[in-house]
Amino acid sequence: MVRLPNKESQTVEFKTSFDKNVIETLVAFSNAKGGTVYVGVADDGSIKGIDVGKETINQWINEIKNKTVPCLIPDFEIISAKKKTVAALTISEYPIKPVAFKGRFYKRAGHSNHVLSASDVVNLYLQTINSSWDAYPDPLHTLDDISLDKVQSAIERIKNNGMTINENPLSFLMKYNLLRDNQITNAGYLMFKKSDSAETTIELGMFQTEIIIKDTARTKSDIIAQVDEILDFVKKHINKEIIFTGAAQSVQKWQYPMEAIREIVINMIVHRDYRSASDSIVKIFNNKIEFYNPGRLPENISIEDLLSGNYRSTPRNKMVADFFKEMELIEKYGSGIRRIVDEFAEYGLAQPDFKNISDGFMVTTYASVSEDVTEKVGEKLGEKLGEKLGEKLGEKLGEKLGEKLGENQKKIIDLMQTHVFITIPELSEQIKISETAIQNNIAKLKARGLIERIGPDKGGYWKVNEV
Repeated sequence: MVRLPNKESQTVEFKTSFDKNVIETLVAFSNAKGGTVYVGVADDGSIKGIDVGKETINQWINEIKNKTVPCLIPDFEIISAKKKTVAALTISEYPIKPVAFKGRFYKRAGHSNHVLSASDVVNLYLQTINSSWDAYPDPLHTLDDISLDKVQSAIERIKNNGMTINENPLSFLMKYNLLRDNQITNAGYLMFKKSDSAETTIELGMFQTEIIIKDTARTKSDIIAQVDEILDFVKKHINKEIIFTGAAQSVQKWQYPMEAIREIVINMIVHRDYRSASDSIVKIFNNKIEFYNPGRLPENISIEDLLSGNYRSTPRNKMVADFFKEMELIEKYGSGIRRIVDEFAEYGLAQPDFKNISDGFMVTTYASVSEDVTEKVGEKLGEKLGEKLGEKLGEKLGEKLGEKLGENQKKIIDLMQTHVFITIPELSEQIKISETAIQNNIAKLKARGLIERIGPDKGGYWKVNEV
């Protein structure tokens, strides 16, 4: 006997009868990871049943086939549940996406269907054929709009990394598919454009408050040059400490780990959606830096996936990413976020905050110390005070200064026990710490086996195993 699922999910949908919504859902499943529509089941999972005639299923299949492009032909199964009949229509992920129903494209997200925008449709198709927008010829610019001197500089940079290159700039562009049929690609133009232009505008600002600006700048140059231009502006407006070690030379320490800041800047440039009318923005404050970039995370990658490294890297601009890797600006696909987090932790600073915002993605770095460092400082101070004021006093003060992280975890567990469907934004709002800090604490609680996530990100719930 086949057992029906008890609720809807990323791959399960309930319908009381066969209609256009069933076809819409099958299309959404085919554009995601596949799934099954159970016809004869209410939204709450109760069995309503359907009447199935001799030709009913064939009629449904033909209607699905005729109204979808490319044609979908789902598998079907008749299920008997509680003395009632339920039809299960199952479709696999379609190899060449996207699939449309009456000219509209849908994709599954959580337990609901979403209409894809024109940009989403293009991205889905390009991902399917393992390509990206930047690999296509630029219809607005020609070979005359790029600088062959900049191409030669890139060649020299790659040669300095140990690679042998004998081609001249034009042959080099063709070898790397940056020039196709004598037409420059979008990637080739962005990386080697001769003159400043609005396509790559990045606004830079130093802010005294949210509304008082102390200094501004703007870069519209090629995206390779922009890496150092942004870093120079950041260095101009953050603190630098001179540490005298007693050795012949002193040590300079920036307010933030510059290798991590460099990684953030490169990610911003490489993964930007250059088709968007929005500009990238870098805002520097006394206690934080915000890096905003047009282009959200892919729907199949959550912030938690990003922080844990549990995802497959799919660069928005594959050609740009490949070329940055050749120049050794990118070390390895998919590892940059983890390195950023680790470098901030080693520096003793709070973990950066990563989030989708509006039509883009924002990284916020903080100049404050991390909770882990606070805990360690508390322990150390407790030990020192213990030596001078008595072990009990030292231990108590050390525990008090070092218990902050534990308190946040306790609050998370208490809220999850009370509200099993609570979301990460809701936890962040109630505990008054960033969503990234919530994600980090949840990962630690999961690793200790104290909590579990039952079901998908959307539609699932929290289970507390032990307090």
